[in-house]
Amino acid sequence: MSDETPALVVEGLRYSYGRREALRGVSFRVERGELFGLLGPNGGGKSTLFRILATLQRPSGGRALLLGYDAEREPAAVRARIGVVFQHASVDAYLTVEENLTHHGALWGMPRQTIAERIEVLLARFGLTARRHELVGQLSGGLARRIEIAKGILPRPALLLMDEPSTGLDPAARRELMGQLDELRASEGTTIVLTTHHMEEAERCDRLALLDRGELVASDTPANLRGRVGGDVVTIRAADLEGLQAHIHETFGIEAARVDGTLRIEHGRGHELVHALVDRFPDAVQSATFGRPTLEDAFIRLTGHALYDEERPA
Repeated sequence: MSDETPALVVEGLRYSYGRREALRGVSFRVERGELFGLLGPNGGGKSTLFRILATLQRPSGGRALLLGYDAEREPAAVRARIGVVFQHASVDAYLTVEENLTHHGALWGMPRQTIAERIEVLLARFGLTARRHELVGQLSGGLARRIEIAKGILPRPALLLMDEPSTGLDPAARRELMGQLDELRASEGTTIVLTTHHMEEAERCDRLALLDRGELVASDTPANLRGRVGGDVVTIRAADLEGLQAHIHETFGIEAARVDGTLRIEHGRGHELVHALVDRFPDAVQSATFGRPTLEDAFIRLTGHALYDEERPA
């Protein structure tokens, strides 16, 4: 396939678990060299989409083209060209770092010399050279995750799929991981598609697809998605949300939305509104804060609920 072929094209993808539609006609495309994120809550469709792209499930409708090959009709061609990093560990805890990588290369049918040369490069890149003879089971979660990624890119895939790559990592290790992905793209031109629900990871992506209840609600750059929010975001906590919501409308003519146990208002001058609310309703307002829009705010703007809202219906 030509290098001009998009790394990924998803067209009208559907999947159902019985009566429940996990994907409802999802369409987007990813260009070569992009870091593309699939952002959404648990149950939003990310994992189902990932399994279809990794050729582990067949869609109920639509199609997914990876590097020009159909995931359903040409799974062997897709598997030969992509790398996959799963959410849960696939490394063998009873093998050393080097043994894990060597066996993975052998499964891919890579020549022995090529495997050895490639392992040297990856051990150096991920800071694992001094750990090459250590059992993976004795390493920290962050180091084990590096080995997972090294396995995924050992055969030099043009497209790397990553399912919640920072699972189990602390914030510092998560930032380090994203830096390593940037280096990978710069050095090898790898296209990376990852699923995530972490805002920090999502902000580092070139573009995002926002998934909710199996539907694509938006696909754009993080900056453009934040720009869809109208001004500052004011968040208010109160014992009587419904009563305060009505009083704000009556007094200021402003519609406040109830989201995740708070009142939420988009306003051009958030600091002025916070002062006015506290001054007018000192006994009703428990706290009021404002800030520039985040991706979480953009998600709320597009869906009407929070990304982490556990009480919303499935």
